[in-house]
Amino acid sequence: ENREDMLSSKSNRLTEALEEANKLFSGVSCAREAALDAQFLVLASNLGKEKANELHSEMTAFDSLAFAEDLLTFMGINRIEVEENDSDSEGISGGYLPSNAWHKLGEETEKYFRRAPSFHYMLGSFKSEPPVPRQRIERQKKATGGEAKRAMPAQLKKMEESHQEATEKEVERILGLLQTHFKNDPDTPISFFDLVIDPNSFARTVENIFHVSFIIRDGFARLKLDDDKLPIIEPSKDNEGKENDRGAGARNQIVISLNQQEWK
Repeated sequence: ENREDMLSSKSNRLTEALEEANKLFSGVSCAREAALDAQFLVLASNLGKEKANELHSEMTAFDSLAFAEDLLTFMGINRIEVEENDSDSEGISGGYLPSNAWHKLGEETEKYFRRAPSFHYMLGSFKSEPPVPRQRIERQKKATGGEAKRAMPAQLKKMEESHQEATEKEVERILGLLQTHFKNDPDTPISFFDLVIDPNSFARTVENIFHVSFIIRDGFARLKLDDDKLPIIEPSKDNEGKENDRGAGARNQIVISLNQQEWK
């Protein structure tokens, strides 16, 4: 009913109708109401298309023929010569265009392209003399790899031997203390913690446990639990040590967890 009013460019009736339809769509619950909404959407789309077609835009479409005509006019075409010459000569570029027509067009279009001109030599590239060869300085040959390889392992082996000797001496010292204490009082068990713990050094305590582990591994001493389930250590007898060496495969190894709080 309000078709003409809605198609008017000065009216916003179509926009108002779409906004009202959006509000009504939130209350749609029946199929008939949804069908009416779809019918309105089709009608509104058609009205929007017609309204868009009636808009007068200031933009003009590109016309290749008009552009070519303006281009020829800018290049200085002479219409009188075209009329005087035969129609077959219209396709010849030099027939009715000035000799500087393309040069004039190039100068005008050059303003709109920010591009550096390509550089080229008129008579080819410059002749360059070959570089003077540098004198090669002979470097002293490095020592053969065999000597270098022999030097490092010898040094590492020496350090390893010194460290191993210090460990063996410390293990023998602790074993001697253990055997001496046991000989003086064979009936009193030796507490493992009293033996290894240094009350003034946590690092020293860890080293003591490390050294005692070699004594246990080699079968010179053994660990067991007393009545309070605390570990005690005692040196093995000569016969037991030999038997332990024979049955070394039956020994069990354990990992002791000890942090500074437990050490304190």
